[in-house]
Amino acid sequence: MATLGAPIRQVPLVTQVADRFKALLDDGTWAVGTKIPGEVQLAEDLGVSRGTVREALRALSVAGLLDPRVGDGTYVRATDELTAILTRDRVVTDLAHALDVRSILETAASSRAANHATDDQLAEIDAALEARRTAHDAGDRAGYIAADLRFHRGIVTASGNPLLERLYDAVGQTMTETIDKTAVLPEDPGILQSHHDLRDAIGRGDAEGAERIARGIIDDVTFLDAIGGLAE
Repeated sequence: MATLGAPIRQVPLVTQVADRFKALLDDGTWAVGTKIPGEVQLAEDLGVSRGTVREALRALSVAGLLDPRVGDGTYVRATDELTAILTRDRVVTDLAHALDVRSILETAASSRAANHATDDQLAEIDAALEARRTAHDAGDRAGYIAADLRFHRGIVTASGNPLLERLYDAVGQTMTETIDKTAVLPEDPGILQSHHDLRDAIGRGDAEGAERIARGIIDDVTFLDAIGGLAE
């Protein structure tokens, strides 16, 4: 007798709408910190009831992705569930702890990137380095921070480990904050050189060297931040 397989299940409309909203978070349409459209507009755009929209938004709020504010609207708190947990539970509250986690992830990524980086990925790392230099020379602090994150994110991508990439993205907001809190323009020449040395080590397949340099970059910015704090 033939088997019919798994039962056919229709996905509830609320779940479908929540998935649509999650896709907007994933692709950056709804960025962290931005205010999303109101329930009425969303309902009209999707052709569903306002109640369905409300339930879908509530599900994402419970997950920690959205932050409803009475009388103001709903804002994006996080685009990733793990980031939402870290933010909600205030796990990352100390800069030293955040830098420690960043060091662990980036040294592992740098070592693997030396063995796995493709030509296209190395080109992206080079482009990030150039954007970093351009923003630095222009005194564009926001552009410099974005380019620095792009550089390190590029190395994580080049590691060839999608789980490592996923973890890095999950704490991406924290990574941006560590760069923001430790970035000083003009940059210390030693740190600038270390970034180029890291790219070169990855390019020539020197896994041990890349790991050492990546760890040294975090150690250097940690030291300079400590010196800056003492000077204040």
